[in-house]
Amino acid sequence: MREHLTRGLALTLGGLILYTAATGPFESLIQRSIFLALVILLGLTVYPLGAGKRWRPLGIALDLVLAVGAVLACGYVAMNAERILVELPWASTRDMLFTGVLLVAILELSRRAIGLIFPLLVVAGLGYAWFGAAIPGPLGHRGFDLVYITETIYLGDLGVWGMLVGVAATTIAAFVLFGSLLLHTGGGQTFMDLALRISGRSPGGAAKVATVASGLFGMVSGSAVANVATTGNFTIPMMKRLDYPRPFAAAVEAVASTGGQIAPPILGAAAFIMAEILGESYLRIALAALLPAILFYLGVFLTIHLVAQRRNLRVVPADELPGWRDVLRPERIVPILAALGGLFFGVLNGRSIQLSAFYGIMMTVFTFVPFALLARTPLEEILGKLLSGLMDAGRGMVIIGVLLAGAQILVAMIGMTGIGVTLASLIVNVGGESLFLVAGIVGGVCLILGMGIPTTAAYVLVASVLAPALTTIGVEPLIAHLFVFYFATLSVITPPVCVAVFVASGIAGTNWLPAAGEAVRLAAAIYVIPFLLLIYPALAGFSGAVDIALAICQGVVFVIAFASLMSRVAITGNRALDIIGLIVVIGLALTPGWLTTVAALLALAGMYALRRRRSISAGPSRDMSAKETSP
Repeated sequence: MREHLTRGLALTLGGLILYTAATGPFESLIQRSIFLALVILLGLTVYPLGAGKRWRPLGIALDLVLAVGAVLACGYVAMNAERILVELPWASTRDMLFTGVLLVAILELSRRAIGLIFPLLVVAGLGYAWFGAAIPGPLGHRGFDLVYITETIYLGDLGVWGMLVGVAATTIAAFVLFGSLLLHTGGGQTFMDLALRISGRSPGGAAKVATVASGLFGMVSGSAVANVATTGNFTIPMMKRLDYPRPFAAAVEAVASTGGQIAPPILGAAAFIMAEILGESYLRIALAALLPAILFYLGVFLTIHLVAQRRNLRVVPADELPGWRDVLRPERIVPILAALGGLFFGVLNGRSIQLSAFYGIMMTVFTFVPFALLARTPLEEILGKLLSGLMDAGRGMVIIGVLLAGAQILVAMIGMTGIGVTLASLIVNVGGESLFLVAGIVGGVCLILGMGIPTTAAYVLVASVLAPALTTIGVEPLIAHLFVFYFATLSVITPPVCVAVFVASGIAGTNWLPAAGEAVRLAAAIYVIPFLLLIYPALAGFSGAVDIALAICQGVVFVIAFASLMSRVAITGNRALDIIGLIVVIGLALTPGWLTTVAALLALAGMYALRRRRSISAGPSRDMSAKETSP
C-alpha cells in the first residue's frame, strides 16, 4: 500500500516538474505551496516514522497528522495567494497553527533524511529571532513576537515561500528530472563505461574510474553523501577487488562525489541558487567555477596517479573493460549528445534555465524512444523506463525540497535579526585589514557550519552569514560566494563530522579515521584553491585574456606541486630536499607576476625531469620497489 502511494506521489511530483519546466512557473505562492505539499506528502511515505518497529502504528498516526496539517497549510496559501501578496494580512491564531504544523513537518522530514544537525540549526535561528532581546552584547537584538515571525515565515514570499523554494521547484527540479531521465535511458551506464575505457588501464585506473563516474553523477545529485551511497556501491567494491587499500578506496569515492558538487555546469544545484542570490546569469556562474573545478580534478587525478605508482596499485583487467565499439554505439551516444545539445541550445539562446532543461529532456526522449523501438524493445519496457525517470526525479526532490524550505526559513530569520551583518562585522574586526586572515576565519567557520548538511543547504547558510565578511573588505561578490561555497562543500570530507567519508567507509568496511586522512590528502588542493581565487581573480574570469592565461599557468603549477607534495613523490632521492623544492615551487606559484610564473614552471619542469632521469637509470626493479600499502 505504502509503495503504491509513494509511486503515485512521486509520479505526480515528477509530472508537476515536467509541466513547470515546459510552461514556466505559474503564480509564485500557488506553485510553491503545491510543490511543497507534494514534497512533504512524498517525504512522509519515503521516510516513514517507525518503519519496521513495533510502534509503527503510532508512527502512522503521527504521519497522518503531519500530512493533513501540511496539506491544509499549503492549500490555504494556494487559495489565498493573491490576498496574502496584496494585503499582507496580520497573522491569526489559525495562521500560527498552520505555520507550526508546516515547520514541524519540514524539520521532522529533514531529521529523518539527514539527521539532527540541520533542523537544530533552523530551530536555533527561530529561537534567536524570538528571544534575541534576552541576549546581551552585540549579538542581541530587540526580539520579535510569534505574530511577526509567523507573518514573515508564512504570510509572504520572504519566508518558507521565498526564493530558495522557488528555485527548487523550478530550476533545480527541472535539472533533477533531466538527470534522472538521462540515467534511466542508459546514460548512467554509458558514463560508467566511458570512465572505464578512458582511465581503467592507467595506474590507479579503478580509482580514476571512480573519480570520473562519481564526479559526473555528483554534479546532478546535489548531495555528495547521496552520491557516495549510490555510485560507491559499484566503485568501492571494484577497487577492493583489485586490492586497493580500503581507506584509500573509501577516500577516492568520497572525494570524487564531493568534487561533483563544485563542477560546472550544475555545481550540485548550487549554481542556480548562487545566480539568484547574486543576480548574475547562470552561465556566468558556471564559467566562473570552470577553472577552479579543472584545477581540483587535476590535483585529484595527479595525486591518485602518483600514489598508485608508489603503491603499485593494479589497473582494471582488460577483460572487465567494455569495448569501444559497444560504448560508442549510436543508440548509446546519440541520446546523450542530443540531450546535452538541447540543454546548451536553450542556454546559449537565452532561454530560461528550466526551459533549457526541458529541451534537454525532450531531446532525450525523442532520441531514446526511436532507438529502443528499432532494437525491438517492448513498448511497456520503454514506458517503464520513462516513468521510472519521472518517479525517481520526484523522490530526488524530497531531500532538496525540505532542506531548501528549511534553509529559506533560516535565511529569513538571519535577514530579520541582522545576525549576518553582525557576524560579518565581528569577523572583519578580528581580521582587521588582512584579507587572508579574514578569509581564513571565514573558511574555518564555513567548514564548521557545513558539517552534516548537504551542499545546497550548506551554501545557503554560509552565503547568508559569512560571504558579507569578504565583500565588506572589497572581495568581488562572486569570488566571495565561490569561496564560502567551496569550504561549505568540503565539510562533508573534513573530520570530525565528515559524513561522506562515514558512508564510503561503511561500504568499504574500514575505519573512517584513516579514510578521512586519505580524503583530506586527495582533496588537499581544493582547501587552497579558494585562496588562489583571492590571489588570482582571473581564475573566475575577472580580467583580460593575458591575466587569465597567467592565472591558469600559476594555478596548474601550484596544483601539480601541491599534489606531488601530498602524494610524497620521490624526486631527488632525498625526502627533505624534495619537500623543500616543492615548497619553493608552491611559494613561487602563489606570488603573482610573470617572472615568478616562469621561475615556477622551470623549477617544476626541472624537478620532474630529474625524477624521470632517476626512474630510467634505476630501471624497472627500482620502479616496482614501491609496493607500499601504508598511507
